[in-house]
Amino acid sequence: MPVSFHKESISFRLANSRALKAWVKSVVESKNKKLGDVAYVFCSDEYLLQMNQEHLQHDYYTDIITFDYTEGDIVCGDLFVSVDRVKENAIKEAVDFDIELRRVMIHGIMHLLGLKDKKKGDQEAMRHAENQALMLFESFVVPRGT
Repeated sequence: MPVSFHKESISFRLANSRALKAWVKSVVESKNKKLGDVAYVFCSDEYLLQMNQEHLQHDYYTDIITFDYTEGDIVCGDLFVSVDRVKENAIKEAVDFDIELRRVMIHGIMHLLGLKDKKKGDQEAMRHAENQALMLFESFVVPRGT
């Protein structure tokens, strides 16, 4: 499958991985793109801070760093997600960890699809796209016991 999940320097178990893969593929295809190789790497705050400093010359914590390898209509990239930061954001925003994790995961996909988030208008468009994608996720979850 083009979507893969990895962990670096943490102990972490991802729930609903099959549904997440199908969801990401659906979101990409809904934008008339094809899903290439997308790797999610779940890591610690410190690991992602080091990457942020080394690769982007940013000296601050972040929830995700997206390395975009998209060529034409084939969406590819490596997405590094700080599980520590996602947990903190979930508490701050008073949402369930899994919901915040999906928001961060799809945020990276939106970057691969060309959305930006540095300017206010871009941030609003990004949040709208995230929310639209988040609403689709439930259709990919198979109820327990079926």
